[in-house]
Amino acid sequence: MTFTDAAAQSRTMSRARRDLVDGFARRELWAHLGWQDIKQRYRRSVLGPFWITIATGVTAIAMGGLYSKLFKLELSEHLPYVTLGLIIWNLINAAIIEGADVFVANEGLIKQLPTPLSVHVYRLVWRQIILFAHNIVIFVVIAIVFPKPWSWADLAVIPALGLIVLNCVWVSLCFGILSTRYRDISPLLFSLVQLLFFMTPIIWNEATLEQQGAGKWAKIVELNPLLHYLDIVRAPLLGAEQELRHWVVVLVLTVVGWVFAGIAMRQYRARVPYWV
Repeated sequence: MTFTDAAAQSRTMSRARRDLVDGFARRELWAHLGWQDIKQRYRRSVLGPFWITIATGVTAIAMGGLYSKLFKLELSEHLPYVTLGLIIWNLINAAIIEGADVFVANEGLIKQLPTPLSVHVYRLVWRQIILFAHNIVIFVVIAIVFPKPWSWADLAVIPALGLIVLNCVWVSLCFGILSTRYRDISPLLFSLVQLLFFMTPIIWNEATLEQQGAGKWAKIVELNPLLHYLDIVRAPLLGAEQELRHWVVVLVLTVVGWVFAGIAMRQYRARVPYWV
């Protein structure tokens, strides 16, 4: 690599980093746009975004009640477990599915307004955080009905949510750029995420595997990275014991993901307006 090539790559990486920083600095813009997305989606609706809360709550209660009976589990334990799993899953699912279309969906703004590309990703993630805040009300109600003992260690949910948000940003960046170039990626991800839902311990857990004589599959399930993302948030809120390995896996994946996001932004950020 020549000195000229190295200097060019350094400038490109600097622009990519500046895009992320400048995009975050325009938080008034993406926060306003994210809020407007929700208002526009539920325009003339009486309950607004709480329709999602109601739908999530009904699904959680139906699945939690059904599977607690099928697997002979305590409803007071399984219902909060399923509810949190669905709420966290909705956040991760949106980062993947909607993240894949984040730049295509904002084609007009990208071509007409000179804003950093990251603004559109921050807008998406902020919108999902608002919806997450609406949905977490369901768990609060269930936690009141089925109270659990709390400890100071349960505050680990705060950095855990921070890690989830950081991962949502890099996932949306990477899949957004990839799907802009290759439009087949979006439907492929949709099918893959549907499959991952059933392979991730959301409506079932390790105890159900052991009951069905499939305890040996527990080790294979550990290979699913989404398990670790769910556990670092779900365990503190359920008052369960937190395992260090889940945090280690998530931290490693966060670093690796942001490295890939940095490379993607450096190499292809300037091409996105032409691809959309």
